[in-house]
Amino acid sequence: MVKVPNRRQDSRQGSDTPKLEDVAARAGVSTATVSRCLNNPAVVSDATRKKVLDAVRAMGYAPNFGAQALAARRTNTFGAIVPTMENAIFARGLQAFQEALRQQGITLLVASSSYSPELEEQQIHSLVARGADALLLIGHDRPPKCYSFLQKRQVPYVIAWVYDGDEGRVSIGFDNRKAMKSLADAVLDRGHRRLALITADRRNNDRARQRSQGLVDAMTARGLDPETLAVVETAYSIANGAQALEQLMHTTPRPTAVMCGNDVLAAGALTQARKMGLDVPGDLSITGFDDIEIAEIVTPALTTVHVPHRNMGKGAASLLFAMRAGEDPGPSVELEATVILRDSLGPAPDRAP
Repeated sequence: MVKVPNRRQDSRQGSDTPKLEDVAARAGVSTATVSRCLNNPAVVSDATRKKVLDAVRAMGYAPNFGAQALAARRTNTFGAIVPTMENAIFARGLQAFQEALRQQGITLLVASSSYSPELEEQQIHSLVARGADALLLIGHDRPPKCYSFLQKRQVPYVIAWVYDGDEGRVSIGFDNRKAMKSLADAVLDRGHRRLALITADRRNNDRARQRSQGLVDAMTARGLDPETLAVVETAYSIANGAQALEQLMHTTPRPTAVMCGNDVLAAGALTQARKMGLDVPGDLSITGFDDIEIAEIVTPALTTVHVPHRNMGKGAASLLFAMRAGEDPGPSVELEATVILRDSLGPAPDRAP
């Protein structure tokens, strides 16, 4: 007779399941060292980490993170909510953010709000309900009840992609208004006076509003009437950028320079300009914002603003580590965004030599 093992009993006893002590014995280190290696690998030497991870793989050890989380009141999970994942605007920053988290043994959960305040609020509640220790959020624009919820649940958060020294919330980013003004100054320096803007919906997007205001600032400083600025608001996509450019080219007078709220819209505008037989920059100059990879590979290459994506991601992680540990993260961090001049910007047609 073959005796069938009692699966419930075996599961309860866990006789064949390697334990933390077994991994420590095989690696020749203490259980505390194994724990540090799995939960905070950055503090363990490369040689020790290799021994521990080799033992983990060889024995098939799986740490009980659920039990650890209950004991420490932590899940070692951070959340990030970005407005969109349909293009690469936030990809570099998120990659750097995740790399920094991984070095500390933290898992990243990412959600996209599709620029919807209602959806973002749901995602904030969902990530907190799943035990996220901290959150990375993009921009300040969201209902006060979202911030109240996070404060009541004692969940630290950092705002990225913006910098405003007057805001009381911890943030890391750049001054969108100042950066767009610098870009607009470069456009105006080349003799352009008939300007247009393709931007996202500015109602729930502080970055879009600030960039728009930066363009107005530059025009006002040159004695130009901001009321002459032609503006098209549309969702971020190449197709929408193309449609917006066609719409602007049917206005009177036609603009000689079209400034776009990001490189994706600008790529669409470039495509449409080519379809309409317009030479860029001979007939029309087009600029972007963000300096993602597409800015360099389109023809002509885009004049744009280089955004410090990776530094924002790394810096946001450092701020959240400090906040989760109960430390003072210090003041908000302002990073520099710089104008990158490429071939899509030329002199105004009536100023060309």
